[in-house]
Amino acid sequence: MLRYCLNKGAEIVIEKDDIIALFGPQLGMIKDDLIREKVIKAWSLGIKRGKWESIEELEKMPFTLLTNTHGINFIEHTIAVTEGAIGLAVAQMETYRSMPYEIDMDRLVAGGLLHDVGKLLEIEFDGEEWRKSRSGKCARHPISGAILAAEVGLPEEYINTIGCHAKEGNGRPQVIETVLIHQADFATFDPLVMKSKDMLIE
Repeated sequence: MLRYCLNKGAEIVIEKDDIIALFGPQLGMIKDDLIREKVIKAWSLGIKRGKWESIEELEKMPFTLLTNTHGINFIEHTIAVTEGAIGLAVAQMETYRSMPYEIDMDRLVAGGLLHDVGKLLEIEFDGEEWRKSRSGKCARHPISGAILAAEVGLPEEYINTIGCHAKEGNGRPQVIETVLIHQADFATFDPLVMKSKDMLIE
């Protein structure tokens, strides 16, 4: 069993199986065993570098510091974006008589699961509140996430889904999977921003 010791005091261990338990249904959609393993390794590396002590800690982390998340956490957001991107892809594949481009579902699911993996380095809890870490001030999560993905050996197209899914990708070449992940990501973020500005009609 693969184990990662993340010490801040007492030894607390986050295992590979814990990551699989969080994202089991989505990981199961990735057909390529090597890609699936690299997705897990990227999460493990982010957890280790971010010094996260438990899965419970990750489940308390807000998915953004830019607006009130109304309790939606980092893990929920990751799953919602992944499933949303899948839904967009399936809608096109099942509706268009002829697809103008090919959608790589392994790349789409892996990219969805990893699009915000850099937030493991970008966000921290100081004992009182969630804040941007020093690492997060040095590099936003699309950049740190792309670095994690590169370190575990994911192909460049997969790195594009992470590095270009947010504003860093504006005006840059993107694989189709990046476009779908971007749209799913902002479909979960924009309504909360609008709600905080009293612009969301309810």
